[in-house]
Amino acid sequence: MAEHQVISNALGLIHPIVLESGLNAEVWDTQGKRYIDFVGGIGVLNLGHCHPNIVEAIERQANKLTHYAFNAAQHEPYLLLMQQLADFIPVDYPLAGMFTNSGAEATENALKVARTITGRTGVIAFDGGFHGRTLAAVNLNGKVAPYKDQLGALPGPVYHIPYPSEDNEVSVEDAKKALHRLFQVEVDVKNISAVIFEPVLGEGGFQLMDAAFAQYLETFCREHGILVIVDEIQSGFCRTGERFAFKHLGIAPDLFLLGKSIAGGLPLGALIGRAEHLHGLNKGALGGTYSGNPIACAAGLATLEVMTSDDFQTSTQHYINTLEATYHRWKEQNLTPWLGRLTGVGAMRGIEIRHPEHGAGTTILAQILKQAREKGLLLMPSGVDKNIIRLLTPLTIEPDVLNEGLAILEELLAQTANSESQ
Repeated sequence: MAEHQVISNALGLIHPIVLESGLNAEVWDTQGKRYIDFVGGIGVLNLGHCHPNIVEAIERQANKLTHYAFNAAQHEPYLLLMQQLADFIPVDYPLAGMFTNSGAEATENALKVARTITGRTGVIAFDGGFHGRTLAAVNLNGKVAPYKDQLGALPGPVYHIPYPSEDNEVSVEDAKKALHRLFQVEVDVKNISAVIFEPVLGEGGFQLMDAAFAQYLETFCREHGILVIVDEIQSGFCRTGERFAFKHLGIAPDLFLLGKSIAGGLPLGALIGRAEHLHGLNKGALGGTYSGNPIACAAGLATLEVMTSDDFQTSTQHYINTLEATYHRWKEQNLTPWLGRLTGVGAMRGIEIRHPEHGAGTTILAQILKQAREKGLLLMPSGVDKNIIRLLTPLTIEPDVLNEGLAILEELLAQTANSESQ
């Protein structure tokens, strides 16, 4: 049977290549072709491919203990990493948590905690949000296709409101009105257990939530006994220039969803939150066979060690400065009429492709992605119209490799100046 016939065609594949190896921000396919990686495993590789510290930690742990289910017997990597993660999250209240296999699993467990603690079932989520592909998580996503098509009734109840951001057309007042309309028309506020949101939308186009609304929402939730869940799965671990993106909003969440860059590429997620909430469930309510695998936890410990180093912070700031300076130069030079906003914050940035007269540049971006791949640069789209270049470049990228990748993108953007309008 041909290889492609044994893999579900429901998997959406962006780049029709097969990768064989990678090092920091570069990867090579099975034909030996080199690519500069601006995708980073969709936000998993903030420290790049095969970071030597992480590889060493994996090898060392693999020679000691490859697995034990933490529910059956504790192991040291789990204990050490949970303590260090609690210290790494910049809040001034006690935290507790559990490890999961993925971000989606963290989402599912957060819903269990919220329901148990509040005795309620309803959840408020946001248009454009993404929280996973498992059955309860998928209903939180602020987008039907392709996630909810043909699935029928989903676990809930879930209510969506617009996501306010300076990166879109939704104002703070728009979101406030939608929130209050919800309680006038759709649901009793006493039935809502939690509000869940990404501080910076990931798949939704790298949009930073308006801080004024986030603070208003937090106050509202405190008044009504509703838990605040922040999804830091993509925005966390220094991607936005802060350890976690909620710091840009000036809030103190109840629950944190973690994943992606938590362990340098190994499958690991976490649900962490206020200790009184995580300690407020029955014994056995949380857990999982592979959750917090020793090798993944060892990789997580190495990840935190690198992320707290001066060298990493310098590298991250260089990436941010270079990207912002390059974008602003493109705007000043009027590189192309298709160049829209630079969305997001810090190193979690999107470059919008939108013609001032002809709307979203969906087709143009699809062409750019293909042409960039041919020139050795991997890019990824985001946004409701798939017209925003989602930049998830490793934060450890070497300056010359970063400049090389941006030069390829600049060349392709300049070519769009002569493209026909859609």
